[in-house]
Amino acid sequence: MPRLRPAAADGAEEAPRLSIRLDLGGGRRIGPGKVRLLEEIGRNGSISGAGRALRMSYRRAWELVEALNQAVGRPVVETATGGARGGGARLTPAGETVIRHYRAIEAESNRVAAGRLGELSGLRPG
Repeated sequence: MPRLRPAAADGAEEAPRLSIRLDLGGGRRIGPGKVRLLEEIGRNGSISGAGRALRMSYRRAWELVEALNQAVGRPVVETATGGARGGGARLTPAGETVIRHYRAIEAESNRVAAGRLGELSGLRPG
C-alpha cells in the first residue's frame, strides 16, 4: 500500500515520494525496511553489521531475512559460520532480484505519481 514518506528527521525538506509495500498474498510482504536490510547486508557482508547500520537487533534482522526467505520461497542471503576471519553473509541471486525489482517498482511508481505528490505537497501549512 503506498504511503507518503515523512519529512526528513533533520528538519530539511524532503521531496514527497511514495513508500511502497508489496503484498504478495498469503501474508507475504516486501517493503522498504526489508529491502534496506538486504541492501545493507550486501554493503556490510554481515547480518549483524546490517542490523547495526539500521539500528535493529541481530535477532530482528534475522527475523526479517527469514520472512523474506518465506515470501520469495528461497534464500535471499547466504551465511558463512565464523572462523579465523569470522563469519559473514552475502546476497543470493534471489536477494539481488528482490532489490532490483522492488527499487524499479518504487521508481516507476514515483514517476507516475510525481504530479499528484507535488499537488499534495502544496497543501502543507506554510
